[in-house]
Amino acid sequence: MAQLIIFCVLAVVIVGCSLMAVTSRLIIRSATYLLFVLLATAGLYLMMDYQFLAAVQVAVYAGGVMVLFIFSILLTNHPGQDVKFEKPKRILLAGLIALLGLGISGHIIYYNVSKVYTYMESTLDMTQLGTTMMGTSKYQYLLPFEAVSLLLLACIIGGIMIARKR
Repeated sequence: MAQLIIFCVLAVVIVGCSLMAVTSRLIIRSATYLLFVLLATAGLYLMMDYQFLAAVQVAVYAGGVMVLFIFSILLTNHPGQDVKFEKPKRILLAGLIALLGLGISGHIIYYNVSKVYTYMESTLDMTQLGTTMMGTSKYQYLLPFEAVSLLLLACIIGGIMIARKR
């Protein structure tokens, strides 16, 4: 019963803060709401007993990526100014495209979740998962992981260079 209550609270936080992040007129508040979404997602990982994913979610996304977002917002925008609303036609078009994407995602999940669940239940081993994520052999992901870290480093250096020009 307690897990259901915690799940419902985290779900409400994720949905509510996601909506507030998209509809807020102040960009710093939008980034703060996104931070709450990322932290609540880490809470969902903890509920599923994926402590490593929760730690990565907090360290990489809630920590590193949010710092980059806020850093770039402060360097490229005036954070205290309101963001103007778009024309109603664009809002309607964006809403329709979002609903289409939600429908496609729901269709894919509905028809494939049982296949993935039975595969994961029978063959998933955390040691094998860790080796796959950080291995250097064929079909292992250390190189893309390092490429993303270099990309983030380039973003930080670019932000510092922009800040120095001001």
